[in-house]
Amino acid sequence: MNMSRSGSWLATLKRVERSAWFQGFIITIIIIAALTVGAKTYSLPYGINVAINYLDNFITVFFLVEISLRFFACDDKRRFFSDPWNIFDTIIVVGSLLPVSETEMILVARLLRVFRVLRLVSIIPDLRYLINALLKAIPKMGYIALLMFIIFYIFAAVGSIFFHQVNETLWGDIAISMLTLFRVATFEDWTDVMYETMTVYPFSWIFYIIFIFLTAFVFLNMMVGVVLDVMTRETAQEEHENQENHHHALVTQISELQAQVARLADKIVVVELAGHFNKG
Repeated sequence: MNMSRSGSWLATLKRVERSAWFQGFIITIIIIAALTVGAKTYSLPYGINVAINYLDNFITVFFLVEISLRFFACDDKRRFFSDPWNIFDTIIVVGSLLPVSETEMILVARLLRVFRVLRLVSIIPDLRYLINALLKAIPKMGYIALLMFIIFYIFAAVGSIFFHQVNETLWGDIAISMLTLFRVATFEDWTDVMYETMTVYPFSWIFYIIFIFLTAFVFLNMMVGVVLDVMTRETAQEEHENQENHHHALVTQISELQAQVARLADKIVVVELAGHFNKG
């Protein structure tokens, strides 16, 4: 009896934790938590500040109840902490329990309360999927970033050699030249830099056009291509896993149906034998 009650209680927890309305309610609470953090940056009347503090305490307790519910609803408790998103949520929730008072931990506690907004990523599957794809694309993006650094370094050396007499502030050394090229790559008043050097070197526009073509078009498209490639593979892998899970579910259902048919056949045979004995 106790086992059946605990099983029904666990099943109820799972239904509540996986229900759409509960997930929507959690998202709403996270958004309200973000608004409370933003509201604390303004100078508000004393009564409103007190109300916001009470609301913040309620949100903290709610997140503790929610993470506990997810933990108890999980079949394998060890597997719960093998998910990085669950570890992230647990750290944010436990860290939010630190008392926000005039102590040395006040900055840490406030930062963790700010980071509660990031729980939207762990709650919404599509955002979680995008972040996972971005993290998996980082190694390849690192090679592209290294190649971009080489291009920046070469162009900065050339710019420092030819343009340092034009403007020492922008082209004085290779480090300052790289900052100037970053300004050019982000299109922040880059034409002013180009026209200034064109007064001394009329064909210096070629330098800027080639640099912008490489950085703003080629490398940016390469970055986007890497992310799209990872996302495409992630989508294909997810579809493959869904198909396998569906296949396993069908196999399980077929096995159960076969077992039921076999039991029915055994019952029919027993009934037929009993009928023969009764006739005899």
